[in-house]
Formats: sequence, C-alpha cells, structure tokens
Amino acid sequence: MPPTDTPNGVLDASARRRLAREISRLATASAHSVLRAPPTSAVPPARRIGFTGPPGVGKSTLVGKLVERRAAAGTSVGVLAIDPASPYSKGAILGDRIRMDQASADPRVFMRSVSSRDSQDGMCNNVADILWAMEVHGFDEIVMETVGVGQAEHAVKALVDTVVLLMQPETGDAIQALKAGILEVADIIVVSKSDLHGAPKMREVLASTVRFGAQRAVNWTVPVIGVSVETGKGLDELEAALTAHAGWVASHRTPAETARRRATYRVQDLVLRRLEDQLATLSPDDYDLPLPELYQRVLTGLAQI
Repeated sequence: MPPTDTPNGVLDASARRRLAREISRLATASAHSVLRAPPTSAVPPARRIGFTGPPGVGKSTLVGKLVERRAAAGTSVGVLAIDPASPYSKGAILGDRIRMDQASADPRVFMRSVSSRDSQDGMCNNVADILWAMEVHGFDEIVMETVGVGQAEHAVKALVDTVVLLMQPETGDAIQALKAGILEVADIIVVSKSDLHGAPKMREVLASTVRFGAQRAVNWTVPVIGVSVETGKGLDELEAALTAHAGWVASHRTPAETARRRATYRVQDLVLRRLEDQLATLSPDDYDLPLPELYQRVLTGLAQI
C-alpha cells in the first residue's frame, strides 16, 4: 500500500527524501544484492508512459511541459529521467532536471534523474525495481524518459503502457530510424520542434510509413503528431492521444499480460548483469579452458545467488 504520508502521490519533504534515497540505492545496486532482497508486496500499478527517441530530439523539454500541464489538471506524476553515462566513470551530468525545472516545482510532481551506468538498452540498472519503488508512493502516472533509442533498443516497450517516440525533422537519425524499423516500438509518434522547416514533410513520411506498414496492434492506429513546445502547438492533440491509448490498453491488455512482460524483462536484465559480473571474476587462464568447461564454470557462478 502507498505510504500514509503521500496520499495520491503528493509527497511531503520527508517522503521525497526517502524515495530519492531509495532510487539512488537501486540505481547503483548490484544484481546480486537485488536478487537477495526480500520479496516485495503488490501495489496498485500507476499508468506508465515512456518517452524515447534519438538523443537531442527534445524529450526532456517536452516531458517537462507535458508533466507541468498534467499536474496543473490535478494528476500526480513521478518522473524518472535517465541520462547517458560516461563510459569511464559511469557517472552522468543529470541535466534533464534543468530542462524540467518548472514542472518539478509542483508538489504533485516528483522528478529524479539517474545515470544509465552500464545499461545497454537506453535505460538504467534495476529500472524495473526503481519503477516499482515509485509506484509504492501512489502516483497517478509515472513518466520515464530514456537515454535515447538506437536501431535495436526496444526494451522500453516491456516496462511501460504507452511508448511515445519523438523524431525531429531534417536529421540523419530520423532517416536511419525509418530504415531500421525503430517505429515498431511506438504507440504514439511525435515530430518535435514542428515549427522547423521540413516538419510537415517529416510528419507526412512518418504517417505514410505507419499507414502502409505492418499492423502491430489490433484496433490501434499509431497517430503522428506535430508538436512545438515553444508555441504550444500539438500539446492538446498529444494529451488526447495519450488518453485514447490508455483506453485502448485497458480494453486490450490484461494485468496478467502486463505483469508477465515486466517480469520477463526483469529476469533477462538480471541474468545479463549477473553474467557480466561473473565474466569479470574470471582470470586470464580461465579463457584457455576448453569452451564446454569455461561455459560450465560460468553457469555454476550464475547459479550462486
């Protein structure tokens, strides 16, 4: 159950500190320590919305504006913004909060930036556990902003109810995305910075790609929306699309199906991280072993929780 001092996701100062500390702990926890943690009890799930897209496309700015609008309408929102990590220190500037500063001042909004550290899927270590920790506090919605997807990083789909994919007009990243099929992760597509030259053409190309592509969801046609945070254009249309997709999810996905998808991601993530930890313990001589013996040694290590 949500803590009694945080009704409807409106956190007081003490609850904010506790949740911030818990997120920091989980973001740096080893796979081994997560596996040894006591079982968690079920909590009412919050609606989860994921924003993804190539780096620099304007995700943080759009998320900040959208969260500000939803909080003003009475919705409590927890925001998890994942920033890219240094390949050497694993640290991050955590600059997303700077672009969301106005939204984070609202008492209905809790916002936390974390480093992606060594995660390879545009998210962060133990992201499934972090999202659950946020749900405990009773938010109406949880918004996650990924580092930015590449050509094959589709994992966000497993963890949220609605994926919003941002594309920017006149960029090489957009063309690469079309070639790579990254559009398959999207429930809603946004052409950001739609006041720029080339935005109408980009929207037309994306709409045609969606219209003539494979049908990915029964009774849901992916909308392509032009949005400009500077002028406010398209924000009402985006909110309407989010509401419509929430209704689609309610009628087409069961809670059991959602739970299975998220559990599958969590197990896969932990196994991969445990594998990396186990490989790091091997000595140079271990790699001279016959492959079956080396393989068995790694499996034995993985079995030790």
